[in-house]
Amino acid sequence: MGLATALHAAAPAELAAALASFRQDPPPGWSYTQTIMAGGKSTVERCDAARPEFARWTLLRKDGRAPNDDENRTYRETRTQRSRAGTAPRLAEQLDPATARLVSQDALRAVYECRLRSADSGDRTAGHLVATITIRRPTGAIERVELASNGAFRPAIGVEITSLRTTLDYDVPSDGRPALPRGVETRLRGAAFWFKSLDADMTITFTDYVRATPLGPRNDDRR
Repeated sequence: MGLATALHAAAPAELAAALASFRQDPPPGWSYTQTIMAGGKSTVERCDAARPEFARWTLLRKDGRAPNDDENRTYRETRTQRSRAGTAPRLAEQLDPATARLVSQDALRAVYECRLRSADSGDRTAGHLVATITIRRPTGAIERVELASNGAFRPAIGVEITSLRTTLDYDVPSDGRPALPRGVETRLRGAAFWFKSLDADMTITFTDYVRATPLGPRNDDRR
């Protein structure tokens, strides 16, 4: 049974339809600038979708300045390793459709909530998260996904997470543009072995989208 079939069988039809076409990251064929801010540091990088896979990314700014030669070399090596590592788990496949419920609705938006399933046997975080999904009804597209812990939990020995929240925001489709990611915010609070703080905040923004190549419907590109 495929993802779309499973969702239609177990989830509300409106949510199933939105998730079937949902992609959590920028779609193929679109170039964009990505800005990451975390721990007092910042990185600005550009993805050029017209270039080969292992040469798409360029480091534009690091901590507010132009990168030096060593930083550019390290960046290229790191990016190559990421590409070889494969893709991250697909969020839509981690949602548990059997737990989906409608939280609120009006003519413009519908908000659903459901639990997450573990991506693999070593995942000790997903089971403690609840997903809240906001659908823009005129387009049927997802405009926000929030993943939040439902209480403190211990993903590993000596590690306690007191709160975890990640929010993903999307521009709604318009003028031939798909639902493009606009930003991600993550807030983590916790400690390791009761004395080392794990507190961390990160924001990622996506800007300057340009369609690099014609993009036709490809079900295997959805994620």
